[in-house]
Amino acid sequence: MDIPRIFNIAESAHRIHNPFTPEKFATLGVALRMEKGTRVLDLGSGSGEMLCTWARDYGVIGTGVDMSQLFTEQAKLRAEELGVADQVEFIHGDAVGYVSDEKVGVAACVGASWIGGGVAGTIELLARSLLTGGIILIGEPYWRQLPPTEDVARECHANSISDFLTLPERLASFGPLGYDVVEMVLADQDGWDRYVAAQWLTMRRWLEANPGDELAQEVRDKLTTEPERYAVYTREYLGWGVFALMKR
Repeated sequence: MDIPRIFNIAESAHRIHNPFTPEKFATLGVALRMEKGTRVLDLGSGSGEMLCTWARDYGVIGTGVDMSQLFTEQAKLRAEELGVADQVEFIHGDAVGYVSDEKVGVAACVGASWIGGGVAGTIELLARSLLTGGIILIGEPYWRQLPPTEDVARECHANSISDFLTLPERLASFGPLGYDVVEMVLADQDGWDRYVAAQWLTMRRWLEANPGDELAQEVRDKLTTEPERYAVYTREYLGWGVFALMKR
């Protein structure tokens, strides 16, 4: 069980696998008024930066689940590096349908809502692990501005314009699901740069070390075209944020 190898290659040097920066995760932790001992579940936990830094800074405990074996191992190493390995656990596995054995105060899926078949399904899944009065965190893209054509939307890695909502639409969408939006922290363009542009050096170094690999041509093609595509499309049209929800 693993994610497609191209993502393991391109993001192998990343600590955060989305457009958030360490400062944004710190802001989110402060915004949630995190208390020591809060139990957190993170589905699609990547390399564990959110859980590990929150364990260090706010004294949370919790579990992360991710399909990438590489990222899960990196998360375990990060927990040891920050001295919080006794507070957090990382599981290499499929987060689809995962429910915590013990109820949590914060249930998060930050950028992997495919786990529940979309935002609504992911919220429903996270709610199964949540204490009464707990907080759900959903990380999700939104349109900063609507693409003028479906082709432009596809250049932003969407299947169509309808894949994502605008920010006002996204905020409004949680009400019919029975949730209040109680906080949000949004990525900025610098965060997008750190997420996407940082892949380019990683891919170049990988190509130098693995010229005969079966994925070398795919990585070369991506490195050749990605900077311009990103600057023209993703950076201008796509936003990303983490939204904190509480059941009404």
